[in-house]
Amino acid sequence: MSVWQWMKYRPVPSGQREKDKTPQKIIPDRYLEQHHDEILSGNLDESIHFIQTVLGDNDDLIIRRFHIFGQYRAVMVYFLNMIDQEGVNADVLRPLMTAPTHLSMASIELNQLKDILLYDTLYHSMGKLENKIPPIIDVILRGQTIIIVEGMDEAIILGTTKVDKRSIDQPLTEQVIRGAREGFIEQLGTNIALLRYRLPTTDFTMKSLQVGRVTKSRVAVCYLKGIANEALVEEVENRISAIDIDGILDVGYLEQFIEDNHLSPFPQIQNTERPDKAVANLLEGRVIILVDGSPFALIAPSVFTQFYQTTEDYAERFLMVSFIRLARLLALVFSLVTPSLYVAVIAFNPELIPTKFAVAVSGGRAGVPFPSVVEVLLMDVSMEVLREATLRLPQQVGGALSIVGVLVIGQAAVAAGFVSPITVVVIALTTIGSFATPAYNAALALRLLRFPLVFLAGMFGLFGVMVGLILIANHVLSLKSFGVPYMSPIVPGNYEGMKDTVMRGPLWWMKKRPSLLHTPNRDRVGDDVMNSLKQTPHNTLDPLKVGNEKWGESDGISKASHNDSGGGNSH
Repeated sequence: MSVWQWMKYRPVPSGQREKDKTPQKIIPDRYLEQHHDEILSGNLDESIHFIQTVLGDNDDLIIRRFHIFGQYRAVMVYFLNMIDQEGVNADVLRPLMTAPTHLSMASIELNQLKDILLYDTLYHSMGKLENKIPPIIDVILRGQTIIIVEGMDEAIILGTTKVDKRSIDQPLTEQVIRGAREGFIEQLGTNIALLRYRLPTTDFTMKSLQVGRVTKSRVAVCYLKGIANEALVEEVENRISAIDIDGILDVGYLEQFIEDNHLSPFPQIQNTERPDKAVANLLEGRVIILVDGSPFALIAPSVFTQFYQTTEDYAERFLMVSFIRLARLLALVFSLVTPSLYVAVIAFNPELIPTKFAVAVSGGRAGVPFPSVVEVLLMDVSMEVLREATLRLPQQVGGALSIVGVLVIGQAAVAAGFVSPITVVVIALTTIGSFATPAYNAALALRLLRFPLVFLAGMFGLFGVMVGLILIANHVLSLKSFGVPYMSPIVPGNYEGMKDTVMRGPLWWMKKRPSLLHTPNRDRVGDDVMNSLKQTPHNTLDPLKVGNEKWGESDGISKASHNDSGGGNSH
C-alpha cells in the first residue's frame, strides 16, 4: 500500500467488531503527529514525494527544482500567494544558482555546502536549519520557503512570508477627539511592533503560544517584567494552554474560554483596538493578549470601572474629565433602570407623580390599548431590532434607516395609538444612555438586563425593581477576573484606587499603581515630581517681575539721552 493510501485509510484494530471496520479518514496533520520524529534522509526524491503526498492537492503549492552552483540538485517549496516573490527571486534563487565570486573557481564539497549556503551565499537575514519533517511542513503552511538539497539531511528555512494587510488606521469602535490615531490590525507582528514602538524597554516581554488543532493560531501574551505579577502571567498562560478546540478565529474565542464566570452577562475581560490603551494597562501591571488574525487585544484582569473609562480621560485635565465621567455614569443608570421605573410608577405607584405631570401622562395614554409593561417591552424590542438592522446595513443606508426609524416610525406609532408619547421619550433616553457607554460589551449587558427588570416592575412594582437591582448588585459583587474582585477598588475599598474611579484625580496625585494587581513595583510617579509641583512656579515672562523692569530700564535710558540732547541744544 502506498503512503497516500495509508494516509486515507488506517488499519482497523484486530478486536474491533465487523460493522466498525469501515475505513476512517485522517487528516495530514494527524499523520504528521504520528510521525513527529521522522527526519530528512538526504534523498531529494523521497523528500519531494513526501511533500507532494501531504500537500500535493493544492494548486498554489510551488515546487521549483534547480541546481545549486550548477552542481547539486535542489528544490525550493513554498505557497505562491504567501511569499514575497521578488525577494525570493533576488535574494534566494539568484545567489543560489550563481556561486560567490571568491568561490567560483573552487571545488565545493558536500560537507562544506551547508555553511557556504548560510554564511556566504544567501542574502536573507531569517535563515535556519531544520531536519524534522513536521516543522518543515508547518513552516510551509505558514508562508515560509524551504530549500532541500540532494545529500543534505537538513532543510534551509527562510522567513519570506508576505501577506497583504490593511493600513494602520484610526479604530472605528473607540473614537477619541484627543489621542492617538493608530489602531491594531489583523497581523500579529504589526500589533506587537505597535506596542514595542511605545515601550522601548527591555522589560517588555512577549511569550508566544499556539492554540487550535487546525488553525494553529499564534497567541501572544505581553507584559512588563518587574511590573506585572508573575503569578498572573503564569495563570494567563495556563488558561490559554488548556484550550483544546479546532480553531481560534478571533480573540473573542479566547475570552470565552479564559474568563472566570462563563454565565455572567458582564464582561470580565476588556478588549481594545487601541495600542495606547493597551500600553497604559501594561504600565499598570496588566497582561495583554493578542491573537494573529484579530484586530482586538484582551486586557486581563479587568474590573467594572474600566468599562466606562476611555483613553481620552487621561489626556484632558482632571476637572473636565471627572464631570464627563459623571455624565457617563448617569447615562449608564438611565439605560438600566429608566424603563422599569417608568413601568413601576405608572402601573403601581401613580401617586408618586406630580399632579400636573400625571394629568399629562394620563392624557397621552388615553387611547393606548396596552398596559404600560407591554407598551415598554414593545418599544424596547422594536428599538433593539432597529439598532441591529442599522448595524448590519451598509453605512449610507444604515444612517437613513436610523433617521426613519426614530422620526417616522416613532411618530407613526404615537399617532396610531400603539404607544404614548411619554413612552417614546423614556425609550429614547434609555437608548441614548446605552450609546454613551464606551464599552460595547458592557452596554450590551445593560441592554440585556433591562428586560428582566421591566418584567419585575410589571409584576411587583418598585419592590420588584429593588429586588432586581439587589440581585444584579449581588451578582456583580461575586464576580472576579483572574482573582481580582470585579467591583474593586470600591468593594473591597482602596483609597489609592478610588482616585481613578468615578472622579479622576490629577496624574501627580495617583502615585501608586493599583494595589488590586499586586504588582512588585508600586511606584508610578516619582517623589521629585511631587516636590517640584510644591515649589512656586518661576514665571519667566511675568510682567510684574521681569517685563516692567526691562521696560523701566529702557525708558530711563531713553529719557536720559533725551535730556542730554536737549541740554546740548540749549547751550
